[in-house]
Amino acid sequence: MRIILSRKGFDSGAGGCPSPLFPDGTCYALPIPDPQSRITYGELHHGQTNIGELVRDLTGGTYGPEHGAHLDPDIQPHAYPRQAGWRPLLGQTHAAQGHLRKQNVDVGDLFLFFGLFRPVAHTGNGWRFIKQAPARHALWGWLQIDKVVKVDTLNPAALPWVRYHPHLQMAADKNNTLYIATERLHLNGRQLAAPGAGSFARLGDRQQLTAPDAKSPTCWRLPLGFFPALGKVPLSYHHRRDRWRKDKNYCYLTSAARGQEFVLDTAQYPEVLGWLQALLTT
Repeated sequence: MRIILSRKGFDSGAGGCPSPLFPDGTCYALPIPDPQSRITYGELHHGQTNIGELVRDLTGGTYGPEHGAHLDPDIQPHAYPRQAGWRPLLGQTHAAQGHLRKQNVDVGDLFLFFGLFRPVAHTGNGWRFIKQAPARHALWGWLQIDKVVKVDTLNPAALPWVRYHPHLQMAADKNNTLYIATERLHLNGRQLAAPGAGSFARLGDRQQLTAPDAKSPTCWRLPLGFFPALGKVPLSYHHRRDRWRKDKNYCYLTSAARGQEFVLDTAQYPEVLGWLQALLTT
């Protein structure tokens, strides 16, 4: 099985700010802006919070309820109205999908979605970032692949529940691909109680990628099992040895500032599976 650390949500390049980490420890990965999407921020919800109002507050009005939202990955059942048969899914295209194809990502492999988050507080003027609180990279959700669907060859009558998705609104592109989630999570040949896709209830130490004392979000602390082993292929986009160091408890990585999909083959790094199971089931 391959795991894919998949960068998704607002950041300085897409959206212009981090996604919010709320006072109760929950988070919401803000979908990036997309003027071609049928979905607007105002149609999305996180619990009782309207995402259109939240985006307007955090971007100072640059984006708001009327702007199109690229709801992808779409893994939270109650975020948007659904048709019968809906399943969590992810779309990918262009160079990022080319990288996934070259890495042989397929059925059974697992996406771990990460993004840039910063604590927020609700004030008399709406939601605001806490000035002294830094932004951090953290894992916020997952999706295990059950089906891989090429959008350009999809029969117009097939999968009617998927027609809302932003990747169905794109121009023709042979790389345009949908990854549809399994019903249940499978690890080490066993079906687990966890669903095949979902988001973490809260962001804690286990979900945080950025090292606790790091000055930059891209300075990560990972389990030792990620450290590149001699003769084995490292996490993709991170082949340079000077990106990595380790101590007796962790390994540390200066993660690539560009690139969306970082792939690791757990057949070569089986120690990562224990960390993964604990992350997704506890």
